[in-house]
Amino acid sequence: MPRDGEAGRDRGRRAARTDRPVTVDGPVDGLVVIDKPGGWTSHDVVARLRRIYGQRRVGHAGTLDPGATGVLLVGLGRATRLLRFLSEAGKAYRGVVVLGVATDTLDFEGTVTYERPMPVSRAEVEAAAARFVGPIEQVPPMVSAVKVGGRRLHQLAREGVEVERAPRPVHIHRLEVEDFEPGPHPRVTIAVECSSGTYVRTLAADLGAALGGPAHLGSLRRLRVASFGLDEARTLEEVAADPSACVLPPAVAMRDLAAVVVDGDGAVAVARGRPLPAAAAPGPGAGPGPFAVTGPDGRLLAVHERRGSGTRASVVVVPPPERPPGDPPGGGPGAEGGVTGGGAGGGGVHPGSAGEDRPPPGVRR
Repeated sequence: MPRDGEAGRDRGRRAARTDRPVTVDGPVDGLVVIDKPGGWTSHDVVARLRRIYGQRRVGHAGTLDPGATGVLLVGLGRATRLLRFLSEAGKAYRGVVVLGVATDTLDFEGTVTYERPMPVSRAEVEAAAARFVGPIEQVPPMVSAVKVGGRRLHQLAREGVEVERAPRPVHIHRLEVEDFEPGPHPRVTIAVECSSGTYVRTLAADLGAALGGPAHLGSLRRLRVASFGLDEARTLEEVAADPSACVLPPAVAMRDLAAVVVDGDGAVAVARGRPLPAAAAPGPGAGPGPFAVTGPDGRLLAVHERRGSGTRASVVVVPPPERPPGDPPGGGPGAEGGVTGGGAGGGGVHPGSAGEDRPPPGVRR
């Protein structure tokens, strides 16, 4: 089978190189939810947004294969520091599994290596799929960014080298058959909700093996990362037409975290990297965090995690305020006061939390 994605990737690289930057009023800090087109690598999308926003500090929160489409979270400016909290979040996909045909990449972009008829029924596929729901282990595909011996697997694969890969634990929260086209090579549309680190290509091949034959992933669309779905995603053309309107502020980027709201003095302390006392953070039921710490105006100041009896900043988003003459390092008297907890809900948003009083898109720092 020819690698249909090569032409699309070439188009994506050319667009990333030649797209003219749009004038934006200074560096932008925030999150852009992209509906990635097929044929573009995640790096192509980052390169395109660097040109559009005229800034180098741009990154994404988890690779989406070139042939796949759908939600890709891209951070701008200081919001790139927040991407690790998004990359660890759960994801949802819709894909088509082609039974009876194996490829060397486990997806439609690879070369067919083996095929045979697999006239299975929908009921058999559903029964096999049910066995994958829950905690499972996956062997990463050779065409992946996983490193073995200091080298990425896809680099070794291009050289024709295959190495042993240790299985990795992942969690499949949902795997349902949405559609079934019978035949010698049945096409099965699946809906997948899974943990970070799950390879849907591997899941497709393993589903085929559970049914007694080969299989590969015929198409893939990412529907959601954390709570960011296709309803909030913008095409690259939409971003280029109105860049500022497509930026979600950092507080919205962290809307899924438990929230802590601080007053003016507390905001100064947090901006200087000072830890919050245990009494100021959400209750023990909220776990170790992370917690989105916002100021009275709803702006995200930092992300904190528990350290001992209190919390400490994992990421400080806002630049530290200038220290008045005579004010000691660490925020001075009163820096620990005026803090309200976000409750023990762990993922909920309450009034004044990271999801409320959103600053206008395109917030500049």
